Amino acid sequence: MTQDVRLIERWLPIGALGEESVRERRFSMAGKVLPPHNSLHVWWARRPLIASRAAILASCLPSSFGHDEFLRLIGINGDPVAARRRNDRAIRAGKTPLGDKEYGYPRAFKHFSDRSVLEAAGLSGIKVLDPTAGGGAIPFEAVRMGFKTVANDLNPVAALIEKATIEYPANFGSSVLEEFRNLAQVFLARAEPKFQGVFPPEPSGTQILAYIWARTIKCPYCDGLIPLSPNWKLSPDGTGIRVIPVCEPAARVCRFEIVDKLKENSPGTVSDGDATCPFPDCGRVIDGIEIKRQAQEGALSEQLVAMAFKRRVETKTNAGKRGRDRLERGFRAAAASDDNSKHVADVLESKMADWIALDLVPSESFPDPSNDDRPIQYGMPLWRDLFSPRQLLGHGLAVETYREMYDADAAAGISAVRQAAYVYLAFALDKFLNWNARLSSWNVKAGTLRSVFDRHDFAFKWSYAEMAPFIAGEGYRWVLEQVDSALEGLISLVSHGADERDLLSEDVKYDASSVTITCRSGDDLDYLPSGSIDVIVMDPPYYNNVMYAELSDFFYVWLKRTAGYIVPELFTRQLTDKENEAVASAAKFANQKGADALAGRDYQERMQRIFAECHRVIKPTGVMTLMFTHKATGAWDALTKGLMEAGFIISASWPVNTEPEGSLHIKDKAAANSTMFLVCRPRGVRAADATYWEDVEPLVAKAVRSRVSEFQNAGISGVDLYLACFGPALEEFSRHWPLKRGTPRPELLAKKRRKQAEFFEEAFDPYSVTPEDALEAARREVKTWRLNQLMNMRGSADLDPATSFYVLAWDAFGSPVFAYDEGLRLARAVGADLDQLIGRICEKKGSDIRLWDSSARSSKGALGGADGSRGMIDALQFAANLARTRSLEVARDFLKDAKLASDPIFLNSLEALLEVLPPSMSFSKIELTGDLKSASDDFDALEKLRRLAFADSVDEPKQLKLWAEEAA
Repeated sequence: MTQDVRLIERWLPIGALGEESVRERRFSMAGKVLPPHNSLHVWWARRPLIASRAAILASCLPSSFGHDEFLRLIGINGDPVAARRRNDRAIRAGKTPLGDKEYGYPRAFKHFSDRSVLEAAGLSGIKVLDPTAGGGAIPFEAVRMGFKTVANDLNPVAALIEKATIEYPANFGSSVLEEFRNLAQVFLARAEPKFQGVFPPEPSGTQILAYIWARTIKCPYCDGLIPLSPNWKLSPDGTGIRVIPVCEPAARVCRFEIVDKLKENSPGTVSDGDATCPFPDCGRVIDGIEIKRQAQEGALSEQLVAMAFKRRVETKTNAGKRGRDRLERGFRAAAASDDNSKHVADVLESKMADWIALDLVPSESFPDPSNDDRPIQYGMPLWRDLFSPRQLLGHGLAVETYREMYDADAAAGISAVRQAAYVYLAFALDKFLNWNARLSSWNVKAGTLRSVFDRHDFAFKWSYAEMAPFIAGEGYRWVLEQVDSALEGLISLVSHGADERDLLSEDVKYDASSVTITCRSGDDLDYLPSGSIDVIVMDPPYYNNVMYAELSDFFYVWLKRTAGYIVPELFTRQLTDKENEAVASAAKFANQKGADALAGRDYQERMQRIFAECHRVIKPTGVMTLMFTHKATGAWDALTKGLMEAGFIISASWPVNTEPEGSLHIKDKAAANSTMFLVCRPRGVRAADATYWEDVEPLVAKAVRSRVSEFQNAGISGVDLYLACFGPALEEFSRHWPLKRGTPRPELLAKKRRKQAEFFEEAFDPYSVTPEDALEAARREVKTWRLNQLMNMRGSADLDPATSFYVLAWDAFGSPVFAYDEGLRLARAVGADLDQLIGRICEKKGSDIRLWDSSARSSKGALGGADGSRGMIDALQFAANLARTRSLEVARDFLKDAKLASDPIFLNSLEALLEVLPPSMSFSKIELTGDLKSASDDFDALEKLRRLAFADSVDEPKQLKLWAEEAA
């Protein structure tokens, strides 16, 4: 790599790369099209393979490398952006989606990069490091391209996943798949007999898909047993449960029956943590504190309420002969014969003493303090308490079988490849844990079970769903098939183009590229010589987004008892290391003043130490590329300060849309879809004197202005446009670091910044400068850019601060609900006081802001000055409310009487607001619900008012033209 400037520092195809990244993770009915590593084992943050590949290659290749050749090299052999637009148009027109075939080439992650091209570009012998490798996507791609690769993670579960994703498929190839298939058959044969009687038998031809349970408490007023569920719906068609309280002298209990209409469903018995007694002679509300008290005393139990099933039904032909059987899905209420809890309890009691003595089931306590202590609050202090007695019995029997198999093999002598196969068997048992716990649930919309980690937390479930371990196509057979498929796919991806049909052929040559996988803190890679790494590509922890160590303990305590016998060096601790984890964990500072600020500072310092170690091991001409996703600027502030303090400057930045539209972690939220690629270089000798912020701020603003249109043209919008512009702002900022102010902050602003300053300094310094200053400058530039786009500026008629805030909040977040901290920063950018806007145009709910539409403001008596004297948002919403409640003519006359009809500020405000509110169904043909529906009613009123009274002075909203083009 003789040329210093890299391709990623000059160019990256962010539009094509973003769409291909989303496509990679988009479900398809076509079959095996998703990356296999995603279904191998749960991990809570994995970058798309195509994005990882592009980041690595573009960080290695010289800036002179051909753009078309680069696209071919990473597997983008067409125009994915144009293909996506054609697909979207088909969907909007009510046609069948065109799907993958419209792209004209396979998903790019399946592509094998031509190593001869890489060698011709001078990339032989490249060494790539990922010090926080997590789920292993980055090192996996580095190995596939033939680079010497070092992958590290502090978390032992992550390290084991990396071994199973990268090392074993590359080193053992098809032989480990063959061994795993053999172990799977032995496991099924040995385990299934142990489950006799654990689940009641069903009639021939009937298969239970899920047992649906409700947690229960005793009513402290009437002593009735209350089944707890927020609702009793089972299916989108309205099928659900009617709860029938039975008041008998011996016991006050509930029984259940299935009903087929939503209106016949019983009302939920729990809401906002409080329960309502369903017994007609009681009906009292039980406070959440009482529920938790009972739970912590062991009185929170469970009751089987229903089963989802499928059964084979005979059919007759027109001639009266037997036709082809069909499968029928349905539900039935639980009967007394379905609940064998007493038998399960007896079997579990007979097993538990031996299992604890042999260390077959977890005895570890759930960590306290914890960032998510709901298991403790609801009476589950031990990790094994997250499973019902029957679930725990099943998991214990599985581990017992695993250990019997391994001990027999070890006694006879066991090969390395068979040991690796045992790791995959342990992963299959882990997968069943994720789908069979008190925190798994019934997915009403999909008609399937929902796993524990469909979210990144330990959300308590009032009702949960259970899967039987041994039924056709379900249970252990299903998870073993899942792991089998994932392993087969991984082998195919590292086998350099071998046909999947030939995976078991002896002639297939597997790529055993040099890969080193370690499990240690990223700030201590002493096995790597200084200046030995060419390229570092990493996906660092996301501040406080995911508490990896806390979540992974769910699996760690079981893996320790299975895979821990294969790789004991990874399982030496009681639980995973939380003290040295680089996350903003407030639990580390429990009972200390300013825990959140201390957690933020701890994250910044730990990341700084990791970056310092990266600075040590990277070559002076090396490149480090970070992939970071977080909408909170406090996270950016902490990350980039740690980066600069460690001796790096940011030489380029690129936003890439990497999140699928249906992700449960971003769906219906004001969340970031984009991942920012920050390209960094080791900094030279620092200047002796600091530069003043007053001199650098105009340069930061200029850098943002020069890039914002490029990002927007690549499809970056909303909150992602602000995040995208953080990159160029930080690029310029880092070139001049360290910085200080020539004059102190104004006192009012200084007070607002004290909390932010707690991340970094013990005492507030009015002359200090942090990366947040650059981010504020970026927000101001994007604010001006977007407002100019949203309206035809009439002279100098700019929007007032309140209206600017309302318009830009809708524009940035695309939702009426967004984080308070982000709202505070946006208000600062437009010159508004958020505290004064709360109670006027919005409300604060917990840690969020909720914008009000005109109807909400009216109901709260907060419509304000109708003449717009305090802000044109008042006049606009007053008029919208008149149009909605009375008539368009009344609204028009009001504006005329208030002398607003020709006011350029009012016209600009109307134009801007119509560009950001969600269009109503009469214009978009899309039906909205909830807050979005209410906001679209304002759009409907204002757009009809524009057409009635302002068509000559205010243009039709551009967004309506875009809707029309998409539908054409």
